[in-house]
Amino acid sequence: MPVLPALRRAAVALLLAAATSYATPAHPAAADEPGWTAEPAAGTASGVRPYFYLAGAPGTVLEDRLALANATDQERTITLRGADAYNTADGAFAVRPAGATAAAPTAPGAGSWISFGAATTVKVPPRTRAVVPFTLTVPPASPPGDHPAAVLATEGGHEVGVRVHLRVGGPALAALTVEDVAVRGRGAAAVIAYTLVNRGNVALAPELRIRTDALLGEASDPPRGRTLPVELLPGQRVELTEPWPGAPALDRVRVTLTVTAPGGARAVATGSCWLLPRGLAGWTGAGLLGLGATAAALYLVRGRRPEPGPGPAPDAPPAAGPTTPAPHHELTGAAR
Repeated sequence: MPVLPALRRAAVALLLAAATSYATPAHPAAADEPGWTAEPAAGTASGVRPYFYLAGAPGTVLEDRLALANATDQERTITLRGADAYNTADGAFAVRPAGATAAAPTAPGAGSWISFGAATTVKVPPRTRAVVPFTLTVPPASPPGDHPAAVLATEGGHEVGVRVHLRVGGPALAALTVEDVAVRGRGAAAVIAYTLVNRGNVALAPELRIRTDALLGEASDPPRGRTLPVELLPGQRVELTEPWPGAPALDRVRVTLTVTAPGGARAVATGSCWLLPRGLAGWTGAGLLGLGATAAALYLVRGRRPEPGPGPAPDAPPAAGPTTPAPHHELTGAAR
């Protein structure tokens, strides 16, 4: 019958129409895209630069350029400023909000040395690339070393940051310390916690080596010779952890951390602790407390026992009357 082929053709047409309608869906995320970018302008002898690198002596005025590209059909009004950079507690790179400065004695930071002059607000026409010059004035009394900062471009709640690596001329010192080494967690969830502090004046790319020693058995070391995914900025302190899935369940361990970085920085620190199963730790603590209480009670009982007096004379007759039994002490709960 011709009805069936017609129904088949109609069903195929409906399927194709549905497939076509879902093949080109709307993209609501595109509305959140800023449509503009900020990056270092290409230099005369180089191409794309991922960040600004500036170097000079105290009192020097350094110059560079920021490129703003507007890929949309609307004019963009972009606000520019410099900002101090720092490490968050977990080691990430961050910049301080507007009006905030680093804590003394490093405040104000290099972000306040950046100036766009009168071009703090730039209007970029549609489909246009604008190049904005700026200066970085190094104060005459600036200490040598690295001074991390960033250039921030903001428009409509969207902010783009470009890092500024500033090196002030003078002696460079690479130095760090490792502190607060501890083991947290148990079993496969155990981690080695520690704190790194940059004691020098240059940014560091630290490398970590871990060695573990066990009192009763053998402890498998965590991965060794690992470069940490952290750029440790001068004067910054970060708290890090390393997973230790091979930590023993019941043992006393000692963990030795050796951290090195280019420039001769090296630091070693150790930490030791008992690793006990959760249930065993509670029973062990209660047993130790009970043992201490028992020992204290025995000491008190012995201290209160009367000392024997002088005995009767050899020729004296025995005392008349019933004999009083010797005093008897029993410590309830004491081991027998």
